[in-house]
Amino acid sequence: MCCDLSHLSDFARQISNTTYRVLKEHLPGPYTFILPASKQVPKILQSKKDTIGLRVPDNKITHELVKELGHPILSTTLPGDFVEDYTDPEIIYEKYKNLVDIVVDGGIGGSEPSTIINCVDDAYEVIRMGAGEWEQ
Repeated sequence: MCCDLSHLSDFARQISNTTYRVLKEHLPGPYTFILPASKQVPKILQSKKDTIGLRVPDNKITHELVKELGHPILSTTLPGDFVEDYTDPEIIYEKYKNLVDIVVDGGIGGSEPSTIINCVDDAYEVIRMGAGEWEQ
């Protein structure tokens, strides 16, 4: 997760003007865009496909955390049926209080994951439909 488009462009390479316009139109928002990875992507996150999924969420707490840290935050969609286990701050605190330093209570989070769009080439492909509407 990045704080804005300029931050996102540090970790993606070869973003066409068309793709940039699509990103600008949809971000911040509930989208993850698969883009060609730049050399600034940490080795631990590099894959054989040389791509990375990047987001600019529309969440003030996340935005401020990323901005203050000065680098992206790694996140994932957790599997399972017990959505409350990872969206309710009180449950998260009780479950992980001995493993984490802090839990930020921004209220109960959403249960629908982001929409994932593959933008490696200009023929955009929906990998997963989620919270964001997509019509291209």
